[in-house]
Amino acid sequence: MARWDVTGTTVLALLAQRARHPYELHRFLIDTHKDFVSGLPRSLYHAVGRLAREGLIAPVETNREGRAPERTVYGITAEGRQELTHRLRRMLERPDRDTTVMYAALSLIGALEEGEAERCLLTRAAELEGKVAAAEASLAGLDLPRVLLLETEYARALHAAELAWLHGVLADLRAGELGWSGLAREDD
Repeated sequence: MARWDVTGTTVLALLAQRARHPYELHRFLIDTHKDFVSGLPRSLYHAVGRLAREGLIAPVETNREGRAPERTVYGITAEGRQELTHRLRRMLERPDRDTTVMYAALSLIGALEEGEAERCLLTRAAELEGKVAAAEASLAGLDLPRVLLLETEYARALHAAELAWLHGVLADLRAGELGWSGLAREDD
C-alpha cells in the first residue's frame, strides 16, 4: 500500500456499508463531494482492481440494466474489513502535513466501532500534545529574533487548534452526541 491510499481506503469504507459497483461508488463520491478522492474516475477504477487483486474486495454479482454495459458489484471481504480498520487507525492516529489524510479519515470514521474511533482520536491528541510541547520548548530555548521563529509559532498554533477541536469532538463522542448508533453496516 502507498503511504496513504485514500482512494482505496474510501472504497473499502463504502463497501463496508454495502456492496456496490464502481460506477455507483463514483456517483456517490461526486454526489457527496468527497473531494479528497482525486483523479476520478481513473483512480477509483484502479483502486477497485488493486483491492480485488489483493483479496480485500471480491465480486458478488454481475448485472446489466437495459442497454448499459455489465456492471460487477463488489463486496468487502473479511480481510478487507481488517485492512480498513488498520488503515483508518493509522490515518486518524498520526498527524500528517497532508491535511487530506485527516479529512478523508474523518469522513470515513463511521466505519470504525465507536470505542476504536475514540482510542484513535486519543492517540492523535497525545501526539499533538507532544508537538505543541516540542514547539513551546523550541520557542523558549532559542535566543533568536521572533521573525526567525514564525514557522515554529505557526506550527504550534495549528497543532494547538487541532488539539482543542479534538478535545471537543472527544467530549461529544463520550456524551453520545455523534450518532454512532445510526450507522448501518453490511454485516450487522
